[in-house]
Amino acid sequence: MDQNKLVEAMSNPAFYPHRPDSVRLIQTHISYIFVAGQYVYKVKKAVDFGFLDFTSREKRKFYCDEELRLNTRLAPDTYIEVAEISEDNDSNIVLGPGSNVVDYAVRMKLLPTDRMLKELLAKKTVDLSIMEAIARKVADFHRHAATGGKIDLMGSAEVIRRNHDENFAQTKQYIGVTIRDYEYGFITSYIDDFMERQKELFAERVKEHKIRECHGDLHLEHICITDDITIFDCIEFNERFRYADIAAEVAFLAMDLDYNGYPEHARTFVNAYIREAGDPGVSRLLNFYKCYYAYVRGKVISFRTNDNAIHPKDREEARKNAARYFELAYNYAGQPEKPVLILTIGLMGTGKSALAKNLAPRIGAGMIRTDVLRKEILNIPPANRHYEDFGKGIYAEDVSQKTYEKALALALEKLKEGISMIIDASYKRQEERVKAYEAAKNIGADFIIVECTCREDVIKKRLDARASKRDEVSDGRWEIFHAQKKDFDPITGFPPGTHLIVDTSTKPKTDTHDVMEHIRRLGKKM
Repeated sequence: MDQNKLVEAMSNPAFYPHRPDSVRLIQTHISYIFVAGQYVYKVKKAVDFGFLDFTSREKRKFYCDEELRLNTRLAPDTYIEVAEISEDNDSNIVLGPGSNVVDYAVRMKLLPTDRMLKELLAKKTVDLSIMEAIARKVADFHRHAATGGKIDLMGSAEVIRRNHDENFAQTKQYIGVTIRDYEYGFITSYIDDFMERQKELFAERVKEHKIRECHGDLHLEHICITDDITIFDCIEFNERFRYADIAAEVAFLAMDLDYNGYPEHARTFVNAYIREAGDPGVSRLLNFYKCYYAYVRGKVISFRTNDNAIHPKDREEARKNAARYFELAYNYAGQPEKPVLILTIGLMGTGKSALAKNLAPRIGAGMIRTDVLRKEILNIPPANRHYEDFGKGIYAEDVSQKTYEKALALALEKLKEGISMIIDASYKRQEERVKAYEAAKNIGADFIIVECTCREDVIKKRLDARASKRDEVSDGRWEIFHAQKKDFDPITGFPPGTHLIVDTSTKPKTDTHDVMEHIRRLGKKM
């Protein structure tokens, strides 16, 4: 049957026995969702995406039954029944059993939209204790979820590899549309590297029965906070996406919190889950699975760009959202597996601050800018200009030494917490670089010097433009550039791979990517 006829019928309030005042249609790439008063009816689209197949009525019936069965685990009071949709003797589409059943709908209670976690977060009404409560509920769900047998098989490296290969194959058509070519290449290389090096870890998780029949789609819009916590709309259409490491489920929600701008809530949820589940191994796989699920979301939303049933404006919005998810996956792929101390160093105007600013969020690093720290130490407002002679006043050697000592101390505190750090500074003295290297080495962190270079004509333009900016923190200017250049110690004696030279003259985005590639290659050797 033409589903357009079904959609037309189900969009009419008279179709429903309880006669709602109105019906609102919501479309996803796989479902028609009819919000009819206090009830919601969900019909599966007759589509085949490879990872799901709803093309026959029998298949849609099977997966409606599965949706009801699986969602009663975390939302027992929300899901009601699988309703038949029939064609009567006059070829009218009606709700209920009949001699000619044409389709099926999952009927459920309407949950209050204003109590969805995403809405509450936007209103800034989600205390961190709520994230801890969600973690407890999810941990308890996982504790009792099915495991063993074919579920365990889904945690094997071979199946996980196949899932990624499927993602990559299905998204090739979107290169240049929703995912950049360098993002695609970087992510695929990251997955290859991680899976090759962590075969034993995947096997260990299977042996410990950490592979469970999970929810599979645990994100903000599937959690409702009322007097209880309701988690709904799990994956019913593909066992491979539902049978997963519990670390993957945790990573999915943490990723969605990151995507929507709530990293502190994400950290609270993850830490609470690890405590509640007693599973510190989650942290070893967290970033890998964050990358995976961000990529999956990018893929799924990309499918909407090809759906001609969706308004062109909505397809364009889908393209933008998919691109953001792919960029997030790229950022996760670039985050080092162990904390790293990065010094972005060089002469004034060489673009080290811009590079550090671009790099920090991509690799999940904190950033310390000595131009700011120096003035904080001296109780000077950051934008308060101090045009001193070279090496004088607030830029005298003793002030610089205190600034570098403070910067390193602050960075080490975060590195010990497992957070990578970038110190943005000229670092003209070799002895200061060596101190930073030795300190990072002593606490087991990786270390990289990113030396920024640039053509002098570009530097002059940058410094001249900087002088006119009211909120500029740096006091660097062309008049003292050559004095700094003469006073800059050569960078020597560091282990191979820890000193990267980047020319920032023309390509800031490529510069950031080059550094991320270098960090990834260095991590493989460490």
